[in-house]
Amino acid sequence: MSAVEEIASQTPAVQAVPKRAMTLSAGTAFVIVLLLLVVPLFVKNFIIFQMTMLLIYGLAVLALNILTGGSGQFSLGNSAFYAIGAYTSAILMEQYNVNYALTLPVAGVICFGAGFLFGQPALRLSGVYLALATFALATAMPQILKLGFFEHWTGGVQGLVVTKPDAPFGLPMSQDMWLYYFTLAITIAIYVFSVNLLRSRSGRAFMAIRDNEIAASAMGIDVATYKTLAFGVSAGITGVAGGLGAIAVQFVAPDSYTITLAISLFLGMVVGGVGWLPGSFVGSAFIIFVPNIAEGISKGLSGAVFGVLLFLVIFLVPHGSRQVAMVAQQLLGKLRKN
Repeated sequence: MSAVEEIASQTPAVQAVPKRAMTLSAGTAFVIVLLLLVVPLFVKNFIIFQMTMLLIYGLAVLALNILTGGSGQFSLGNSAFYAIGAYTSAILMEQYNVNYALTLPVAGVICFGAGFLFGQPALRLSGVYLALATFALATAMPQILKLGFFEHWTGGVQGLVVTKPDAPFGLPMSQDMWLYYFTLAITIAIYVFSVNLLRSRSGRAFMAIRDNEIAASAMGIDVATYKTLAFGVSAGITGVAGGLGAIAVQFVAPDSYTITLAISLFLGMVVGGVGWLPGSFVGSAFIIFVPNIAEGISKGLSGAVFGVLLFLVIFLVPHGSRQVAMVAQQLLGKLRKN
């Protein structure tokens, strides 16, 4: 018996993640979707814009969750793929007059290719070293976008202004409301795709690699292919989120996609719960609204207040919103029995 086979024989079989561990129950999901459909009808356009950004950042955090929570690969470079997706949509819309909806799959495909290619050399790295490599990618991307060679397309330091689309077919709704529902439809589609991906054979391979790479290889899983595939899928979803973000904000510039964005996405994943897909949107809400709350408490010390709030969240719920959801589920179960 070889060393690999001996290790594999001593390693317990990796079980597929239960359905409830990855997503919400059908009833809960229905109620949340219903609220997301109804609430914009009763709020102002600014609130609708914030809800749109929550969905967009939620997609980006979801993509990171697939990579880190699904395959166990740490990344601090997803802001680079977000920037590529944003610039792809902006350039196609403003310089080539491509319909905004058609730019999103193009952004996704380009980012999938970029992520897959980046995953090839990253195969030699893991843990902290992989995080540092992706950190370097995120740090370099804003400077790359400022290069004179790309200035004809990217607008250089000044960036590009993006035209927000009107509602089609003469629908009686504002631009913000139409873009929100458009984003919601794409978010639901990608969320369902992500859940099915993690439940599929490829998803089980991701999680096997995450739990024990040597054992996964001994079971016949092509570790190199699945690790690069995870990078590609994560980058592709992030690219779609970046394209939606460019359309929603109506502007792209290199300094909008710095390492701060990458850290925010990683923070959203941790607060939402690593490996729990619904938590991606809870984490998105945290990185959007908590800084505003901190600034409302103290404008001069908003950073310090945000740090204290973040420390309290990590200290009280170290497993993120997933831990809160599990406690709530247990309480509901006890109430039903009583």
